[in-house]
Amino acid sequence: MTNRLELLSAIADVLRNAGSVALCGHIMPDGDSLGSVLALGLALRRMGKRVQLLSPDPLPDQYLNLLPGAAEIQLELQGEWPEVLVALDCSDPERLGRFAPLLNSFNTVVIIDHHAGGIDFGHFYLNDAQSPATGELVYELLRALPADIDAAIALCIYVSINTDTGAFRYGLVRPATHRIIAALMETGIDTGWINRQLYEEQPLVSLQVLSEALKTLTVSSCGRLASMYIARETLNRLNARDEHADGVISYPRTIKGVELAMFFRELADGKWKVSFRSKYFLDVNKLASQFGGGGHYRASGCTVEGKLADVRRQVTEAALAALENEQK
Repeated sequence: MTNRLELLSAIADVLRNAGSVALCGHIMPDGDSLGSVLALGLALRRMGKRVQLLSPDPLPDQYLNLLPGAAEIQLELQGEWPEVLVALDCSDPERLGRFAPLLNSFNTVVIIDHHAGGIDFGHFYLNDAQSPATGELVYELLRALPADIDAAIALCIYVSINTDTGAFRYGLVRPATHRIIAALMETGIDTGWINRQLYEEQPLVSLQVLSEALKTLTVSSCGRLASMYIARETLNRLNARDEHADGVISYPRTIKGVELAMFFRELADGKWKVSFRSKYFLDVNKLASQFGGGGHYRASGCTVEGKLADVRRQVTEAALAALENEQK
């Protein structure tokens, strides 16, 4: 496609002409992934399409109780095989999890994503690494269809943009972001209530996980790197799920003088999920890519296999080297 408008128009044509569509986000679903799936799904259903809403992994309770239609998201394809698959907020086919082996079974695969270094594994590929959230791209697509954006759809898009921008604190937030938010608010959504649900209604176990992680806080001698970790044994002892560790990475990042925060979380298979967050200048997407991961300029992650001490040493050495190189 020669330009963005033509690509949006072509994807809109595909969806208008399809009788059945499957919408799928990525493994370990977050607010942007789920909000994008549900916003587009609600719109397509109102256009008379047969829509299956999919997720490779179970949804966090936080979003089940907040996003309209979230309870209808399934972990398996059911009934009629959809003509079109739309992968949302998914930069790599492997991040489709259990649905990745099925990609060749769809007549058309559409990818809508905003991750730097994403892989084009479909027939239509809309990726804007300058967009702070996939929800922004979904908003543009809904206008191209065109589809009426009511309060339910607006809530889903608002959550997708809000959560992936750290409540509008991250660097990719642009004037267009706030214009979209203003249009969403004009549908009557209660943004105060939404933000309280997102940030002020955490289960007690989330704070218990944070308390345990804070005990492991380490700051480098240069003062620019802070890291924490939590082991699977600790999560099991607290009866905590992976979702209860969401947001922990934000705390070491707030330390004055710290440019890079890292959080190591042990997965059920014994591997370590490493989250990176930078504050001003470090491109953590490049850092994560050294370990087979990726994401965004200020927020990225990777999965590393090994014992904690070895993983922390390897990642910390790479992180300090990246900080030194950036400073030069």
